[in-house]
Amino acid sequence: MQVLKAKKEWSDNIAAPYVMEQVKPLAEVLQKISSTIAEQHSARKAGQSFSALFLGPQGSGKTTMAAALGKVSGREVYRVALSQVVSKYIGETEKNLAKIFDAAANKNWILFFDAADALFGKRTDVKDSHDKYANQEIAYLLQRIENFSGIVILSANSKTNIDPEFIRRLRYVIDFSVLKTK
Repeated sequence: MQVLKAKKEWSDNIAAPYVMEQVKPLAEVLQKISSTIAEQHSARKAGQSFSALFLGPQGSGKTTMAAALGKVSGREVYRVALSQVVSKYIGETEKNLAKIFDAAANKNWILFFDAADALFGKRTDVKDSHDKYANQEIAYLLQRIENFSGIVILSANSKTNIDPEFIRRLRYVIDFSVLKTK
């Protein structure tokens, strides 16, 4: 994992105004909750979600925004590289994910999964053992995120490739795409 450091201040207009408006509620929640894990657990039990999906093309500011949220909320942001997680060997991806979530347990971190659409893909009909294990990886990851007491931000180019179960469980889905003009 790599620590992301914010190079800009929250007040530096780090994103387009429409993106800042979408991110503002998440930033406010992160600033309000205490840095204690116990309070985060309490807020989560009260229905407060600490996971978000940043959608947009490469270079649209998703990583910069994650780092800025860490800075404004006083939390370290750890970028999870897919190369550290994904393995071609059955069961290894789950082990790698467990190591990451276990390392982040009881810490006041934000886990930032960049290029999440590669890891959080849609589950498919089971046609062979590969499909079965791929679906198990996705189910495992969904369970770990739901049980994680910290904050998780996913970054993807498009939500069309992400399993709908992930999107349904995320409280914040923020679109970084450029607005199209008529």
